[in-house]
Amino acid sequence: MNNLKVEQDNADRGSVISISVEQAVTQYLRLMTDQNVSDLYSLVLSQVEPALLRSVMTHVEENQSKAAQLLGISRGNLRSKLRKHGLI
Repeated sequence: MNNLKVEQDNADRGSVISISVEQAVTQYLRLMTDQNVSDLYSLVLSQVEPALLRSVMTHVEENQSKAAQLLGISRGNLRSKLRKHGLI
């Protein structure tokens, strides 16, 4: 029963992120109504990934090992992403 509670708590927290992203994309599309929007997927990822990395790195006080564990990626992969976005 404990695992079910943890899974539900994680789903609830995840929905906060999902709702925030959905609202931001909806607002962007409204603002761009008269514009030719293309490659939205890449645009969203290019904005979300560095913001995610900055937030996590701040949360773990710049500890890359803790950040990698929190994100569920290897430390090497984290370092590559940090470099890609000019965060190290």
